[in-house]
Amino acid sequence: MDLLLGHLDRWKPFNALVVGDFMLDQHLYGDAERLSADAPVPILHVRRQTSNPGGAANVCLDLAALRGTVRACGVVGADQHGDILRHALVERGIDASGLVADAHRPTTVKQNLIGLAQARHPQKMFRVDFESRDPLSVAAAESLLARVRDSLDWADLVCIEDYAKGVCTEQVCQGVIEMARRVGKPIFVDPARLDSYTRYRGATVITPNRTEAEVATGQRTHGEADVAHNASLARTLLSAAELDAVVLTLDSHGALLLERHGDPVSIPTVARKVYDVTGAGDMFLAGLAAAHANGCSWSDAVRFANAAAGLEVEIFGVEPIPIERVHHAILEQAARTRGKLRTIEQADIEVRARRASGQRIVFTNGCFDLLHAGHVDLLDKAATNGDFLIVGLNSDASVKRLKGAARPVNSEEDRARVLGGLGCVGAVVVFDDDTPIDLIRRLKPDILVKGADYTKDKVVGGSDVESWGGRVVLIDLVEGKSTTGMIKRMGG
Repeated sequence: MDLLLGHLDRWKPFNALVVGDFMLDQHLYGDAERLSADAPVPILHVRRQTSNPGGAANVCLDLAALRGTVRACGVVGADQHGDILRHALVERGIDASGLVADAHRPTTVKQNLIGLAQARHPQKMFRVDFESRDPLSVAAAESLLARVRDSLDWADLVCIEDYAKGVCTEQVCQGVIEMARRVGKPIFVDPARLDSYTRYRGATVITPNRTEAEVATGQRTHGEADVAHNASLARTLLSAAELDAVVLTLDSHGALLLERHGDPVSIPTVARKVYDVTGAGDMFLAGLAAAHANGCSWSDAVRFANAAAGLEVEIFGVEPIPIERVHHAILEQAARTRGKLRTIEQADIEVRARRASGQRIVFTNGCFDLLHAGHVDLLDKAATNGDFLIVGLNSDASVKRLKGAARPVNSEEDRARVLGGLGCVGAVVVFDDDTPIDLIRRLKPDILVKGADYTKDKVVGGSDVESWGGRVVLIDLVEGKSTTGMIKRMGG
């Protein structure tokens, strides 16, 4: 996990080429409070309508949210809906120069009717599709492949998003894969529900979900995600399509990764409230490609993609998940795994991510040898000054130098664990110097908190914090509460 967090801290932009079925998603929102008089169906009283890029176009938006510069290569109709889709992509910063207009087929449009009854959560009532699933003509396919060929030197990676709408024919997929392989560009495929993956032969990786993998292999996935069982299915896909890796996405069971020369790896996901799975596969593909472009191993790329797709399902409808939110989710996942104790390097990465998402960092420090009510009061009040409280904790050696040979009473491990048990504390970082000045200068907190037994000019790091626009906050101490006093009363 630390390697993944390190990559996230050094995250860099990338160029992505997206090939596939580009669609226009229309949503008609309204009230569904009554039934029709002439048929037992609900009436939707439309209040508003939206038109958004969908299908492969949604992958473009997801990649852009992960700091990709994206070029779309696909086919739309020579119609108004095609113009709307093209404009919507350009408006969102996507290069739509690779879209081919074909007068012989319509732009794929998915019209969703969404009703709200009795002030409840919006519910999709019905969907109307306008589309052609006929394979592309030879002329249209050649025109599309020419657009791809012109873009490959620019691209760092290629994504193929296949919804079986006739664009991703074997001619197109094999043409894209062969050209990309020739110039050393990885190809990421989100496959359609097909009984054969021969059209994807030679791609770098495919990301079928449970159902798609079962249809393609004729085998059943294991209901409880048994690794050996599902690895057999993945190995069938790996061999048949001559891939470098397969990632099976397994709903609440996370994902299974199988590399050509590796052992199967089960990668769990975080349990989430699922409002709408629409767009999760698109987000997973984008996340996997973006993480790979940033140097992540396959296993870390899958962890990143899992986190991104998990955030997507918590949203009603489709909404690209920005890199900052994915980074934050992975930080939270790491915190649940390892508790709140951080190295200075780990804390630095976490601070950068939280600051990027708009959070204010609070810092305080101390020995916290015998935690008492005064400590808890100080920490509670410190936390209210920002969004995330980091406690700098004197190491055992540091405490001995400051307090004498008989201290600390509790080891740094025990003190860190007790502090980590407080809800107001976000992270604990142990430092070995007599003062936390190096820690403060590394983390650059927005707010520095100390007890009011100090004056601002005596607070270590106070002038540094103020120099970068932060502030020093002094908090009144609880009278009669101190570790030294407690030790005296115990006769120590």
